[in-house]
Amino acid sequence: MAIQNLPTNVFAGQRPGTSGLRKKVPVFMQPMYLENFVQALFDVLNGLAPDGQLGSALYGQTLVLGGDGRFHNRAAVQTILKLAAANGVQRVLLGQGGILSTPAVSAVIRQRQAFGGIVLSASHNPGGPDGDFGIKYNASNGGPANETLTEAVYARTQTVKRVLISDAPDLDIDTLGCFLLEQMQVEVIDSVADYAAVMRSLFDFDMLRGMFKQGFTMRVDAMNAVGGPYAKAILEGELGAPAGTVVNAVPLEDFGGLHPDPNPVNAEDLIAHMMAADAPDFGAAMDGDADRNMVLGRNFVVTPSDSLALMTAHAKLIPGYSTGLLGVARSMPTSAAVDRVAKVLGIDCFETPTGWKFFGNLLDAGRVTLCGEESYGTGSSHVREKDGLWAILFWLSLQGATGRSVESLVREHWQTYGRNYYSRHDYEAIPTVVADALMADLRAALPGLNGAQFGARTVTVADDFAYTDPVDGSVSAKQGVRIIFDDGARVIFRLSGTGTEGATLRIYLENYEAEVAQQDHPVQEALADLIALAEQVAGVRGRTGMAGPTVAT
Repeated sequence: MAIQNLPTNVFAGQRPGTSGLRKKVPVFMQPMYLENFVQALFDVLNGLAPDGQLGSALYGQTLVLGGDGRFHNRAAVQTILKLAAANGVQRVLLGQGGILSTPAVSAVIRQRQAFGGIVLSASHNPGGPDGDFGIKYNASNGGPANETLTEAVYARTQTVKRVLISDAPDLDIDTLGCFLLEQMQVEVIDSVADYAAVMRSLFDFDMLRGMFKQGFTMRVDAMNAVGGPYAKAILEGELGAPAGTVVNAVPLEDFGGLHPDPNPVNAEDLIAHMMAADAPDFGAAMDGDADRNMVLGRNFVVTPSDSLALMTAHAKLIPGYSTGLLGVARSMPTSAAVDRVAKVLGIDCFETPTGWKFFGNLLDAGRVTLCGEESYGTGSSHVREKDGLWAILFWLSLQGATGRSVESLVREHWQTYGRNYYSRHDYEAIPTVVADALMADLRAALPGLNGAQFGARTVTVADDFAYTDPVDGSVSAKQGVRIIFDDGARVIFRLSGTGTEGATLRIYLENYEAEVAQQDHPVQEALADLIALAEQVAGVRGRTGMAGPTVAT
């Protein structure tokens, strides 16, 4: 075995997005493509000086490595191990079989006090040979790297000229234990153990076991993704849920052809079971890397925004949060439902850009305990990622602690705080030039929108959301065009950073309804006037040639 110093050429377009670098699998399988990006990451982590000289910050350090098991995961793990060994890493904690959910990576980093971790995932994006692949770096707090680091990595990808890599043979990554690769120790760890220990510290497992002994029923769809082993081990293994409670539980490289995005459009099988006459008491789903969740009751789907608000309102019922919350945070496009709960509780509520890294500073500074975003992601201070199974256990615990069903909990919440009718319309695979021009024109129109009248509504805020981090003072601009009305209704336009083809335009629509008698309309019907207004303002259908959104959730 020897360390090789291989010449390489620059690849364009290796700038990480909201959740790391995501591209089509064939792009990642190009010779040296992954190697270039990881070498750039290691160069930056090792302390690349302005004169191009490298430091040795990684020497003697421990990294965590794992992914969601999608196509190319196992090959990428072997490549990254050989790069790590050549770049001074002392130890890698590798999930068995290369498997670690995104929240589990965060948990292992924090539990083992690692230097950081590499997550191999494209989250909710499709898998398989023609699907998507992704890679991101998580820092020592367990959360996604900040923009300063990711921009430094991108800059290095544009200048990297050599790759340091071991020529060692592939390791056995399926057997628990310790192995040597060059001088680096690789410890293959149980993928679930550290994460399960964190869950035990937060929830009353004895109460949850009692629920299943008394006949409580649930169905969890892991969507043939990485959450399956975690849900099986905890729900069926530790808590005694009947065998078969977790379905589609074996991670598959192509997710069995499913689109692993837990929403009513893609989780059709779960929706059908929960709408049936013999539906279980509780239903839930997770996405490709198990950081997103969807929760349902019988014939009742909970929106992510309502989920965050309700969890905030009832957090004291959960042992891990019984002393109260320090504060809460939501991404700007997420509905303002949680804002009213925070006001009643007398705690801070922060509005951040989209991307979990923005919650990390608030969590680390002790400013918030719970956080969430509209794209089916909620989490807390236990890790620095959103966490799908944690959210499922939280909702399961609320039902056990209150004796109430999912629907009754949500309807009671609406009666108390009002209902935020909310929907997201995604226009996917728009030519980038069209999407960029659309957003540029919207930004140019903002001055004329302030104070504008649309029917009975008056625009009170028309801006391009900018965020100043209250912890470190950093500023993030151009985070989405907001149009806010005097009755609290909102229309937001934002380009997503998680797609791999063209651009994805997301339109977020929200209307607040305090009257209980008006809280039971179909969502799209209740938002019809805002949908028409959004089209009037932006002309999306005319400019894209699309008859409507690709997905509406």
